[in-house]
Formats: sequence, C-alpha cells, structure tokens
Amino acid sequence: MIPVYAYAMEPVAVMGLGRSGLAAARALMAGGARVMAWDDAPERRAAAEAETIPVVDLTTADLTGVRAMVWSPGIPHTFPVPHPVAERARAAGTALVCDIELLLGAQPAAFVVGVTGTNGKSTTTSLIGHILAHAGHAPQVGGNLGTSALALEPAGPFGTYVLELSSYQLDLTPSLVCDVAVLLNVSPDHLERHGGLEGYIAAKRRVFQESLPPRKVCIGLDDTIGRNMHTELVRQDSRDLIPFAATREVPRGVSAKDGVLVDDIDGKAQRVLNLSDLTALTGEHNAQNVAAAYAACRARGVAAHQIAEAIRTFPGLAHRHETVATVDGVLFVNDSKATNAEAAEKAILCHDDIYWIAGGKPKEGGIDRIEPHLDRIVHAYLIGEAADAFATFLDRNEVPYSICGTLEKAVPLAFQHAVEDEEEAPVVLLSPACASFDQFTDFEARGDAFKALVAELAAETEGDDALEDDALEDDDGEGS
Repeated sequence: MIPVYAYAMEPVAVMGLGRSGLAAARALMAGGARVMAWDDAPERRAAAEAETIPVVDLTTADLTGVRAMVWSPGIPHTFPVPHPVAERARAAGTALVCDIELLLGAQPAAFVVGVTGTNGKSTTTSLIGHILAHAGHAPQVGGNLGTSALALEPAGPFGTYVLELSSYQLDLTPSLVCDVAVLLNVSPDHLERHGGLEGYIAAKRRVFQESLPPRKVCIGLDDTIGRNMHTELVRQDSRDLIPFAATREVPRGVSAKDGVLVDDIDGKAQRVLNLSDLTALTGEHNAQNVAAAYAACRARGVAAHQIAEAIRTFPGLAHRHETVATVDGVLFVNDSKATNAEAAEKAILCHDDIYWIAGGKPKEGGIDRIEPHLDRIVHAYLIGEAADAFATFLDRNEVPYSICGTLEKAVPLAFQHAVEDEEEAPVVLLSPACASFDQFTDFEARGDAFKALVAELAAETEGDDALEDDALEDDDGEGS
C-alpha cells in the first residue's frame, strides 16, 4: 500500500468502494486523513465498515472544507447524467480525482509509463511490465489493470510504475505526467460517458496533455485518429516521439508490418523479431501491442536484444484471446475482454471455422464492422441484452445463429455443433463484442464462467472416453 500524506488531518471524501475505492480509503487513512467514504451499494458500505473505514452518506454530508473527493471512475460524473454526489462536490468546490492522481502525488520521483487506447491496453501494459522486469527494472504494474494504483508498493526515486489508464481515469487525473506515454489506438467506445466521440478523444489525449508534456510519446499510427494526433504533435515540435504501427512501415519508429518487428528509431531499420514465433501474441492486434511495448521499453532505455528475449517468454493474459482447452478436437478460446466490435473483430480474424459466442450489454456502434469477416463464422450463439439486435444483424447477412440467452446454454450447444459439423479447425470463441454488466460483474467473471463450463465439458468428455475404453477392455476379455 502507498500511504497518502497530502491530506493529513484533513477531511477527504471517497465515492465508490470497489477495489480501487477501498484501496484509496486505506491509503488516505494511513496518511492521517479523515476519510468520509460512501457507496450506493449497501454491501460495499458494509465491507468498508468491516475494515473500520468511516462510512458517511455523501448524498447529504456537509462537504465544506473537503478539498478532494476520490471518485470511482466507473461512476458517471458528467455524462450521460452526473451522479448527484458529483454535483454536490462541484457546488462545494471539491475537486474530483481518481486514485492515479493520488499515486502520482505520493510518488513524485518514480518513473511512470502510462498506457491507454481503446483496445490492447491490458496486453501492452503487462508486456511492458514483463520486458522491464526481464531487464532488471522491477516495475510495478497496475491501475486499470489488476492491482489498483494505491494498492501498489512505494517505488521510491528509482522505481517504475507501468499503469494502464482508462479514459475514465484520464478524466480524473488532472496532474498526470508520464515519463513515457503510450497511445495505442482510438476508435469509438464509451461515447455515452464522454458526451460523444470528441469528448472520448479529448480524454485519451490527456495521456500526453499539452500543459504537462511527458518526456517521450509512443503513438500508434494504425488508425486515422492516432495519425492525426501524431501530425499535431509533430507540428508542435515539443515532444520526443516514437511512432509505431502493425500495418505500415514507420520511419524513425517501430513497425510490425508483415509479421516482422523492425526498429527504425535510430534510422537503421533493424529487424528485431519474427512475430510468427510468438504463440501467446497472435494476430495483427497483438502485432500492434508488441510494437507499442517495444517502443515504450526502448524509450525506457532497454536494449533491443533484451526486449526481444523478453517478448519471446511472455505467457499472454487471461481473457485476452486465451487458449482454454482443446476438447474432442474443438479449440476453446476465451476472449471475454473483447467488449466492443473492434476487439471482437481482431479475435475473429485469427480463426477460420468459428462457433462464435457473442452478446451482453450492447455498446454504441453495434457490430457492423464484423460484417466483412462473417464468412469465418459457422454459427453464432447469442447471449445477454444484445441477443435480439445481433440476431437481426446476422439474419440480414444470412449467418446461422441460436439465441441462447446465457453462457450455460451457449457453450455446450456450440461444442455439440462443432463436433457434429466436422469442420477442419473448429473453434468455440467467446468474443462478446459487448460489456458484461447485464449478467456478470465484469469481463473477468464472464471469462471465468466460460472456462468453468469448458472444464465441465472436458471432464464429461473424458468420462465418456473412459467408459468407452472400459467397454472395449471388457469385450477383449470376453473374447480371449
């Protein structure tokens, strides 16, 4: 835990008592602050009280003299409708910040690598952490991924934090300064929380905000928005830029075009790594993640050969195109982290004979971008709130589907069809193109449920095989 002393002996509010909120309350209390914590969910308030964290109803409490309110990024504070507590805080002159802001204030001498983007943040953040650890930097990795910011340990003046930063967090970190800022890509997502695409783009830009420029910016050129941002930064001539891309050559940057990682940062166009060797990082989307991580670690001063060695040993992440098992010749892949159509598209492009499990809480934009790749889908299995809308889309494109409603129905039906159809390389792919909140607490819970169902199928299949083997042995004994 990182104690926060900036508010010692002062009242500080904490709104939202999930993982990051509880960690913030603990850190503030350890630093001597007088914490006022609240969550709309009674069970979370009870969990806080069990830890002796003071629970105060922020919907009615006097906020006079409260300089800061640590706001859970998942709670709307502007769009689509601000939470009433956010409006009360602003009326009282109380600044809304998230735990990342407190971390940076408490550890001002640490080296910070900040990673954001619409897709690929978690893989890239983890890969950067893996490479830096391999190079002896002992980084701490967290933020929007895994360990919440204030549950990390103090890094000291020579330590490194590698932080995944969501658009929600960037909105609430006004003092953000990254030593290395990484922007992977930008495509429409979370638009309802940012008042539209321009608001979402503005949130992402904060990773290298102009008033507080980072020392180095690594920026992806695979999408139009990223290219436009790069052009603007070049015109400003105020940043040390390392562009990267998976789909094109990048002069004075890093390219993963045609499956070969090329380092041209120093103008030498050095071939560093053959990406076809990376079984945990398949697909064009992971080529971009590798290029981004390579650029960031070069910016940190790691040698090319050390980065390549580390990338080869990266095991991949749970819920990100994760191979779960092969059961009776059917490959099961857990891509629960694919919460939008663009992310699901990347997974679909990795396979040919797909039994696709999709649906959940729909996002703006639907799944039209998947239309060019529907020939890869043998059958779709639709779950959650988006099932009917997805069915209409698939009907229009003459793709067979079953409305299953739940994973519990979708997984065994997909397996049954995959076995019966005898396609050359059948894959049951959970890549929902939707958020999980209609049926699960988060995408991890959805992915874990999928893996548990696959494990049940594997156990049942092994049991059936054992029974068949026993029968064969009995027949052999009777005939001898």
